[in-house]
Amino acid sequence: MPPRLHEGGRAMKRLRRIRNLMTGRMDTALTEALLGQLRATKEGAWLAMAMIGGEVGRTGAHEEMRSIEHIGDEERAALIKELKTALVTPIDPEDLFRLSRAIDDVLDSLRDFVRESHLYRIPDQIRFTPLLDQVIVGIEALEKAVRDLASRPSAVVQDALEAKKVGGSIRRMYQYEISRIFSGEVTADALKTRELVRRLEIVGVAIAHAADAIADGAMKR
Repeated sequence: MPPRLHEGGRAMKRLRRIRNLMTGRMDTALTEALLGQLRATKEGAWLAMAMIGGEVGRTGAHEEMRSIEHIGDEERAALIKELKTALVTPIDPEDLFRLSRAIDDVLDSLRDFVRESHLYRIPDQIRFTPLLDQVIVGIEALEKAVRDLASRPSAVVQDALEAKKVGGSIRRMYQYEISRIFSGEVTADALKTRELVRRLEIVGVAIAHAADAIADGAMKR
């Protein structure tokens, strides 16, 4: 990029921040970075869904997930950079950092699920569909909560509660699935299945942690 254009872009960015500060608005770059993280995370969940449905091969899904994870990491890095210089934040910086870290944990656990599916090669993956469906619902609830930070702050706590409920639902589904696995013969495939189900349960825990972070931040406003 030519130096003048680069300097002009930075000047515009400073002006937008000053305008936001003077009008009481938050630094939108932070929510944009969070939404970017969530988009990458949801893309990872849809990739996992496509993999268990046979639309994408396990090897291909494993490779594609690396690219998705890289995008998520870039968005998280952008948020951390913005936090260092943000004039106005929608919620406390500490809660934004917690939220970003929990979203990162969701994507990391989805990556582990895809990677371990690639390694374990268990024959029946379609059983994971209900769990992954709830994961997507939870991510979308977090997206709504982040968007409402800017447009409908009063709705954020309720949005977070919906995401928290999804985390609890995933936990219960995990428990029923574990019970089903151990009600039959404990084979090598059964143990591999348990590990994959555990990965999705960890995803649910991370969604609940993200919900707690955004709810805590909203309550402090």
